[in-house]
Amino acid sequence: MKVGIALNMLHEPGRPDVAVVSEHLAMGDLAEPLGFDSLWALEHHFTGYAMSPAPTQLLSYYAGRTKRVALGTAVIVLPWHDPIRVAEQIALLDILCGGRCLFGFGRGAASVEYAGFGVPMGEARPRFAEAAQVIVKALANETFEHQGEFFKIPRTAIRPRPISHPERRFYASSVSPESAELIAKLGFGMLFIMQNEWAKCREDIVKFHATAQAAGFAPRPPIILTNVSVAESRAEARERAMRYLGRKWQSIDDHYHFSDGHLASVKGYEAYGKTAKTYAKLKDPANLAKATDFYVSIQIVGTPDDCLQQIGELQRLTGLGHLVTEFAFGNLPHHEVEMNMRLFAERVLPRLQHDPAFAAPAAVSGEAAAKGGAHGNIFAPA
Repeated sequence: MKVGIALNMLHEPGRPDVAVVSEHLAMGDLAEPLGFDSLWALEHHFTGYAMSPAPTQLLSYYAGRTKRVALGTAVIVLPWHDPIRVAEQIALLDILCGGRCLFGFGRGAASVEYAGFGVPMGEARPRFAEAAQVIVKALANETFEHQGEFFKIPRTAIRPRPISHPERRFYASSVSPESAELIAKLGFGMLFIMQNEWAKCREDIVKFHATAQAAGFAPRPPIILTNVSVAESRAEARERAMRYLGRKWQSIDDHYHFSDGHLASVKGYEAYGKTAKTYAKLKDPANLAKATDFYVSIQIVGTPDDCLQQIGELQRLTGLGHLVTEFAFGNLPHHEVEMNMRLFAERVLPRLQHDPAFAAPAAVSGEAAAKGGAHGNIFAPA
C-alpha cells in the first residue's frame, strides 16, 4: 500500500499565519525522510479553514526539495479556475517533479469561496465537467480546441508539454451521487475523504466502479484521506483525537455555513442541505460529543497495532491502494503533530508498505457487507 500525508493549514487564532504555514512546511519536509510515498496539498480560500490557496505552487516548492515522493492535489476546485491555466500549471509541475505527480479535483461546497471568485454556485457541476474535459484535451494533445457552454477555445496548444501523461492520473472527490456518476464517466479515479461509515463508502465505490466500467474505463483503487491519531496507549490516542478532531466542527461550519441550510436551494448542492439540522444540533454539547465520537470512530485512532488492524479492515472493505493521512488537525500543537507522525512512520508505515497482507487491494464487490449504516447527515470535508 502507498501512504502519503496531506498538509491542512488551519488558521490558529492568536498566532500569525506564517507560524502555522511554517510548521506545516516542516511537516512536508519530513515526508520523504520518514519514508512516506506522497505529499498532498489542499485548496481553500478566504477564511483560514485551510491556508493553501495554490496547491500546484506549494507542490512546486516541494518538487525542488524532494526526489522520490509523489506530489498530489486534494483537490484543485475546477469551477474557480480557467482550465487552460490549470493545464499549464499541471504540465509545468510534471516537468519540475519528473512526472511524479497525481491530481485530485473537486467542485467545492463553500458559498463564501464561490462568492469571492464571482462564480455562480449553481453552475458548479457543469463548470466542473467542462473544465475537466478541457484540461484532459490540453494535456493529452499537441493541439486542441473546445466549444462549450462556458469555454470557447480556438485551436491552440499549451507549452511546455508535460513529460508524462498526468491526465491518466486524475482523481476526483464527490459527495452527491450525481457528481460521482459524472466523475466515473470522465474516467477519473475516486478520491475519498473519510466522512462516513466504511460500509457506506464501500457501497459508493461499488456503484462508482460499475459506472466507470459501463463507460468503458477500468476501475482504479480509490485514494482515501483520513485523520490519524496514534500513540503508545489507546487512551492517549483517543483522548487526542476527541479533543482536537472535536474542534473541526466549528471550523467547518465557520467556513461552509452548513447549519443555515442555504445549500438546499442551490442547484447541484441539494444533497448538502440535509446537513443543516445536524450542524445546528452541534451547538448542544451532548450532540457535539456524540458527533465527535462518531467522527473519531471512522478515522484511524489507537496504538500502532490498532492502526494496522483498522487500515487492514478499511482496505478489505474499500480496496484502497493509497492512503493519505492527516496528522495535524484542530490546531494540534506542532510537537504533538511530529510525535504522531514519527510514531506512525516508525511502527505502522513499514508494515503497510512491505507486508504482503497490504500489498494488493482486494477487488471490491457489493457482496461483503460491513457493520453499520449511514450516521445521520454528518459531513466533515477536508
